[in-house]
Amino acid sequence: MKQTNGMSDAAILGMGTALPKHSVAQSDIAELIASTLQNRSDLARFARRVFRSCGVETRYTCESNYLDPLEACRYLPSHDESAVPTTEERMDKYKREALPLGLTAAEKALKDADMAPDRITHLITVSCTGQYQPGLDVMLIRHLGLSPRVNRLPLIFQGCAAGLKAIQMARDVVQGAPGSQVLVVCVELCTLHFQPVKEREALFAASFFGDGASSCVIGPPESHHQHYLKLGSGYSVLLPDSTEDMTWEVGNTGFDLFLSPRIPKLLGAHLEEELRVLLEGDKLPELWAIHPGGRGIVDSVQEVMRLSDEQTQYSREILRTAGNLSSVTIMFVLNAMRQDMKAQDQTFTEGVAMAFGPGLTAELMRFNYVKAYSSSVKEQDHVLL
Repeated sequence: MKQTNGMSDAAILGMGTALPKHSVAQSDIAELIASTLQNRSDLARFARRVFRSCGVETRYTCESNYLDPLEACRYLPSHDESAVPTTEERMDKYKREALPLGLTAAEKALKDADMAPDRITHLITVSCTGQYQPGLDVMLIRHLGLSPRVNRLPLIFQGCAAGLKAIQMARDVVQGAPGSQVLVVCVELCTLHFQPVKEREALFAASFFGDGASSCVIGPPESHHQHYLKLGSGYSVLLPDSTEDMTWEVGNTGFDLFLSPRIPKLLGAHLEEELRVLLEGDKLPELWAIHPGGRGIVDSVQEVMRLSDEQTQYSREILRTAGNLSSVTIMFVLNAMRQDMKAQDQTFTEGVAMAFGPGLTAELMRFNYVKAYSSSVKEQDHVLL
C-alpha cells in the first residue's frame, strides 16, 4: 500500500447509480402544477415558464401517484387539499422505497470496485429526505452481507452538499486508518416532499428535484485498479450573508424547502476566491464536477470560472435527464465523467468537484482521474497535496 506523507492514498474505486422505475416528463409535471393553480392564472403561466427554462426534461419518482390523472394526485391536488399526504405517510413511503434503491446502487459499486462485502470497514449513509430507526445503515448491512462490526456513520439532513461531504469523510478515514475500505450510499426521494404551490418561490424547488440513489467504494488504490478517481484535498465553507437563502424544515405535510433566487449570484460572488484557496496557485483543472442544483447554478459557475460548454456538459446532462437528486447527484456527475474519460482512453486528468447545500455551504474537493495504477501516477501525486 502506497503512502503519501505518512497517510494512505484514497480513491473512488467503484461507483453505482440507481433510479426509480417511474419516469415523468417535465412538461407533464408543469401541467400538473398549473392545473392546481386554476384561480391563479398569473402563477400558472409563471410555473410553465420556470419549468421550461430550468434545464430539466425528465425526472424519476418512487411515487406512482404522479402518473395518475391530474385530479387524482394527492401531492399536488387541484381542489381539496385535505387528502395531501402527512409527513408520517411520506416517511412510510420512504421506508419502503429507500432500501431497494440504495441496495441497487451499493451492489453496483461493490461489483465495479471488485470489492467483497466483508472487506468493507466503514459505511457512510446519506439522506435528507427521510428518517427512521433502525435506519438505512442497519438495513444495508443486513442485505449486503456487511460485517455487523462495520463502523456506521449516518449523515442525515445535510442537503445537496452531503454527497461530496461523505466522499471527503471517507477519504479522511482511509488516509487516517490504513486498511480501511469505505462504502458510501446516498438515497434521496425528493418527490415525496412536493407541496401544493401557493407562491412563486415554491416553484423553484418544485421545478427540478427528482429521486435516485448513488454509491461508491473508497479505499487505497492497488496495482490491479483501473479507471479510478484519486481523491485530493478539499474542505467545506460557509458563504457569508446567506443563512436564509436555502432552508429545509420538517412540516406537517412533508419537508418544506425554500430556495432563494439569489443563490446563483451568491455563488458567483464568492466561489472564485474559494477555488483559489483550494487550488493554491495551481492552474485550473480540465474536469469540473459541478453539482447541478439548477441551471442557474451551473451557469453561474461556468461564467465566473470561464469554463467551456464541454466542461459543464456532465452536470447539464444529468440535470436534463434526471433532475437534481440532492446529495445523490454529485456521484452521478463523477460517474459520467469517469466513464467518458475511460471512453476517451485518457491516462491522467485533473479535476475539481463542488456541491452546495444549506448554510449556504460550498463543499469543494480536488481529484484526478487515473487510468491505471503505476509509478508515473505516484510521481504526479503532488498536485493533490
